[in-house]
Amino acid sequence: MPKQISIVSFKNDSYKEEFVSNQLVEAQINPSLSPKMRNELINVLYTYNNEFASDNEPLGAISGNEVEFTLNIDRPYPPVLRRPAYPASPRAREALEKHIQELIQLGVLRKVGHNEEVEVTTPVIIAWHNDKSRMVGDFRALNTYTVPDRYPIPRIQETLTKLSKAKYITSMDALKGFHQNFLTPKAKKLLRIITHCGIYEYLRMPFGIKNAPSHYQRMMNTIFPKELSEGWLIIYMGPSQSCRSEHENFT
Repeated sequence: MPKQISIVSFKNDSYKEEFVSNQLVEAQINPSLSPKMRNELINVLYTYNNEFASDNEPLGAISGNEVEFTLNIDRPYPPVLRRPAYPASPRAREALEKHIQELIQLGVLRKVGHNEEVEVTTPVIIAWHNDKSRMVGDFRALNTYTVPDRYPIPRIQETLTKLSKAKYITSMDALKGFHQNFLTPKAKKLLRIITHCGIYEYLRMPFGIKNAPSHYQRMMNTIFPKELSEGWLIIYMGPSQSCRSEHENFT
């Protein structure tokens, strides 16, 4: 079972409501919880408030075990791995430039210098959903030549079976989880994207590459071996699940 923790109490009710309104604005707390249970949960979240990401903090990172990236072909690489930028509308270009600047500020991307040798480039597209944009690398060609990482990922049916025994469930999602993994120097050179405004190199693991799920699963299993062996934590591609049969163990 998880170790007991020292819970920090609120100074007063108004301070508590301010925390709930400002810090837990996106948290979805089950309305079926009793007032006592809800209060205990909020106190736990307040105690560990600094552990959660905010817009004012830099993106976290997992130290050690950088992501390696190996191709099953030798140099010179085929032309399919040296692809040009895709054409884009003015709206997509504007969105792309914004995403690139955000990723540079987060330390996820850097611009490749004019004198640097470039052997592999991957084009990107802008995907739209509900008027929100997302930059997506078209890594299909690179994935074709990538040596697969066979690290096991939990089957969804096994995860659902474990969750079915729980009465209380907490779901937590890592902020840009893949981007919290560093890359080896070799991997960085293979993970370069090409756009209308230049070539950029990933400094952290991007979404869309073949072995990203396997590496992320391995890292999570390495970080939480004790919790996983005790059976109350489940790591899955997407939110991590904490499940309990008793409320006291949950908080």
